[in-house]
Amino acid sequence: MTIPYSVNQLPYKVDIKCPSCRQRAQFEFAAIQRIRNKEDVEYFKNNQSFEYKRFQDSCGHYWHGAIYYEGLHGHPLSAIHELPTGYDAAYWSHSKSAYTSKELNIGSVNCNFCSIRRKHSLQWPEEAYFQISYKNHILWAYNTESTNELNDYLISKSRDRSKYNWRYFLMHIPTVFKTQKAREPISKQLSKFQK
Repeated sequence: MTIPYSVNQLPYKVDIKCPSCRQRAQFEFAAIQRIRNKEDVEYFKNNQSFEYKRFQDSCGHYWHGAIYYEGLHGHPLSAIHELPTGYDAAYWSHSKSAYTSKELNIGSVNCNFCSIRRKHSLQWPEEAYFQISYKNHILWAYNTESTNELNDYLISKSRDRSKYNWRYFLMHIPTVFKTQKAREPISKQLSKFQK
């Protein structure tokens, strides 16, 4: 597996194998924000909508963080009220969160098969629901749409990424999966997810 494929930034929702029943479930990253003022730490520690955690950056410096689980509490604009000055519910949107750090792999899992709905630490790509094995390499995708586009891209002779929504993801697929020999066996495995 190539490095860019393995560290590619994840979307804020991915399909995983349910930790309880192993069926398809959805993982949603939590929004994590730095608590800028020390006097606000107590508010976030005592508010049931948030979880407080002390984080450590790559330089060894500690920082206070507030975690919001949208997958458990609902959209922040409708669920979060009376925040301290300088914080706004819109500030907790997923688009402002980064998901590349191993320490920030927390979120919630929601499974429609066994009805599990709880906090979860993501192990990616090991928990990816859409994954196959080919020549001792694992190929994975984020969700149904990215899986369908991955299959279409790999069987295509032109390999023009510009027509795909997941073009950045497709750009990082390792060569072992893109060879002519790999097309049929990989497509056969990926097609099973479309049924």
